[in-house]
Formats: sequence, C-alpha cells, structure tokens
Amino acid sequence: MRIGVLALQGAFIEHQKMLEKLGVDAFTIRNLKELNQEMDGIILPGGESTVMYKLLKDLNMEKILKEKITRGLPTMGTCAGLLLLAKNIHNYDTSFLQTMDITAKKNAYGKQLGSFRTLGKFNNQENIPFVFIRAPYIENCGKDVKVLAEVDGKIVAVRENNQLATAFHPELTNDLTIHKYFLDMIKK
Repeated sequence: MRIGVLALQGAFIEHQKMLEKLGVDAFTIRNLKELNQEMDGIILPGGESTVMYKLLKDLNMEKILKEKITRGLPTMGTCAGLLLLAKNIHNYDTSFLQTMDITAKKNAYGKQLGSFRTLGKFNNQENIPFVFIRAPYIENCGKDVKVLAEVDGKIVAVRENNQLATAFHPELTNDLTIHKYFLDMIKK
C-alpha cells in the first residue's frame, strides 16, 4: 500500500511517521508531478487551510486533487484537511475543495489558547486520544455522512464514502486507531 501525504504546509511529517509505524509506504506530495504518482490514498494534514489552498492553486494542484477525490481516491483530512474537504465553512467567506457534504466551523474552539486534549469515542472504540489545536468542528452533515466521533455534543469525525475527516490531530498522539481505520477504508 502506498499513501501520499500533502506536504505543502502543516503536520505532514507526523502523518508520514504514523503510516511508517503501520508498515505503509508513505511519500510526500509537494508538486503536481508528485500528486500524479500512483497512490492508494492521500492525507490532507492539519496546518493552515487558507495557506494550503492558496499553494494548491498556485502549484496547479487544486483541480487534479479535487478530481482524484471525486473519482474515489481514499482521502483523510485532519483539522485544516477537514476544512479543505468541507462543502461549506460557516464562518468563513471561502470554501475550498468542497468534496464532502459537511458544514464546518473554522477555529470553533477559539484561538491557540483554546487548544486542548481529551479522550473520546471513535467509531465505538473508547479512550481514543484527541488533540485539538485551533480546531474546527462540524455543524451539520449531509444524509450520506456517517458521524464517527463527537466531543461535548459537537461532531469531530465523519466519513462520507471515500473520505474521512477529523477535527483533531491523530498524528500528534501515539494511538494508531484513526490511521488504521483509514487503511481499512482503503482495503475495502
């Protein structure tokens, strides 16, 4: 299995290390040539969604990436990656790739000081560590979106067909549950 990790900005190295722990061939994607390589899935990491999207456009990667996701490329978006996938962003003027039928709220927990860690339930598995850093949450979902995790009544992880999105950073923990879930999505 071969997974690409978008490496324009953000926590891409941490995702790569998680995949390597699971024995997966992970490579970084920094340009159109690398985006066009054969891959079984792609991860859109946390970071700054506006910067990532601007770079995707400037590097002529936006349309190809959106097309790959729309055609079924298994995709995992964490934090800013979730915002890149969201069809709507409630408190922001722009939406980005718009491939997932969710409405997200950007920086929903406040600024950097509002960042926190907690243990939660993900897809019926208990005590999964969640790390929220200037995180969004999901305000509402389309009918084909499955809710996988909530924290304090807020939706923080979802799946729609080939797309998995988390408001938190699973790559900043030692727990492999979320990455294993993504790999299982690919295998099926």
